[in-house]
Amino acid sequence: MELKIRKNDETYIIDVQGEMDLYNSYKLKELVMKMLEKKVSKFIINLEGVDYIDSSGIGALIYICSTLKKMNLKLTITNIHGSVKKVIELTKLMGYFPISANLEEALKQMEG
Repeated sequence: MELKIRKNDETYIIDVQGEMDLYNSYKLKELVMKMLEKKVSKFIINLEGVDYIDSSGIGALIYICSTLKKMNLKLTITNIHGSVKKVIELTKLMGYFPISANLEEALKQMEG
C-alpha cells in the first residue's frame, strides 16, 4: 500500500494505492495521527487506487472516522468501488462512513 498526500486549500487528500490489509492498514492510521499533530482538520481519503480491503483495513477506517468525529474534524471517503465497496456494504458501514462519490463532490463537502 502506498500513501500520497496532496493539498487543496485547507483540505488534505490522502491517495491510497494498493491493498489495505493486515500488513499495511496501520500506515494510514499512523499518517492521519501525524497529520492531526500538525493541526490538519479536513481530510479526504481517496480509495480510487484500492482494489482490496480486509477487516483490518475496515478497522483502520473506523478508527480514523471515530477519532475525527470525536474531535469535530471533517472527513470524507471517496472513490469507493469494486470489492472494497462490497465489503463496506456487507459490513453495513455505508451509513457510518462519510462517503462521497468522487473527489469533486468530496471537496465541495469540505467547503460547506
